[in-house]
Amino acid sequence: MNALKTYLLSGAVSLAAIGSAQAVEIEYWQYFFDARVTAMEQLIENFEAANPDITVNMTHFPYADYRTKVAAAIPAGEGPDVVQLFYGWLNDYVEAELIQPLPADTFDPARIDAEFFPMVQAMKDGDQYWALPTAVRSLALFYNERLFEEAGIESPPETLDELVEVAGQLTKRDGAGNITQVGITTGMNAQDHHWFREVLVRQMGGDPYENNYQTVNYNTDAGQAAAAFYTGLEAEHGVTAAGFMDEPQAAFKAGMAGMHIDGSFRIGALDKVRGLRWGVTELPANAEGMRSNYSSYWVNAITTKAEGERYDASVKFMEYITSDEAMQIWLDVVGELPAKPSVGMTDANANHEVYGPFIRGLAYANTTIFANESAQRQVLMDMVQRVSIEDQPLTEALAAAAEEEQVILDEYYAD
Repeated sequence: MNALKTYLLSGAVSLAAIGSAQAVEIEYWQYFFDARVTAMEQLIENFEAANPDITVNMTHFPYADYRTKVAAAIPAGEGPDVVQLFYGWLNDYVEAELIQPLPADTFDPARIDAEFFPMVQAMKDGDQYWALPTAVRSLALFYNERLFEEAGIESPPETLDELVEVAGQLTKRDGAGNITQVGITTGMNAQDHHWFREVLVRQMGGDPYENNYQTVNYNTDAGQAAAAFYTGLEAEHGVTAAGFMDEPQAAFKAGMAGMHIDGSFRIGALDKVRGLRWGVTELPANAEGMRSNYSSYWVNAITTKAEGERYDASVKFMEYITSDEAMQIWLDVVGELPAKPSVGMTDANANHEVYGPFIRGLAYANTTIFANESAQRQVLMDMVQRVSIEDQPLTEALAAAAEEEQVILDEYYAD
């Protein structure tokens, strides 16, 4: 009996050693956003259950630190094997040799072209893809149902004129005239710089850029009209206040804002706010009924650190997190839209009372090609500050913004 026990134990040790030798661990990095982390935890759990020989370790960082951490880790042979990046950063990651192209035998470009939303083709160079998203995003108008009921407003605004009218009914002030509740949030530091460029400028009859987003084109009559509408929400109509509660989304989550323009990624966070009753609708049309939207996405890519068994495991993981199953999970947990029409445009999703407005918005959305998204956002933040705080004439502030942004683009494309 003792001999048999010794034999069985030694055999178990041998099998464990073999299993250990075959096991592979890979690192996945993304920036911290609570709902996105929760969704990825679920995807990793599903993937590991189907691939017991692969372990995926997830690390996340605050958004402000994320790019710096990635850029420092990969060249040092550390950090992620699979990394999440904003679509607008792709060229930077490729030029810095932080990522490698996806293998065409697994990620067939023709199949991806056919199955994913066309905006994803920005991730392709020649006949190869460098990255793929699990989800895409668009914008919509969130509204506080309780505040609407209190004000006797039966439905959200359909047009920009109605938006101003409804915002006026939702705005509250104290005895000294200070705003205590905004009708609509504003802030170029959030999603409004997208609303200005890809929505308002187009609704006023213009195009925000020319030459494949290499030439600024909003210092025009259309751009003037868009900027006047946006800054007029505070200066003319008094339905908002710059810097109210610091961040627009914070004011809405606190129940101190009637309406708020944000991305589909905000759904998961709002669902967790106790006592907040909210609805969502498509962005308001202009007087002629024309709608526009902005769409963006985060992608996943395989880094240059991934080699050998880690590379093979990374390819498998990429396959799963860009699958139909993963996209539906991401939609349910985060609220970001599936990157494939086959998932996003199902009747259940397209007509969903929450997801539907975002999914329908994809049909008329444009995706800005950024040279430096944060710097280009800052240009519009500065423009609004010059108008609202420094009392600079709008025409001068807009012209300065266009000139500053053109410098950013010229420097980027000159390299």
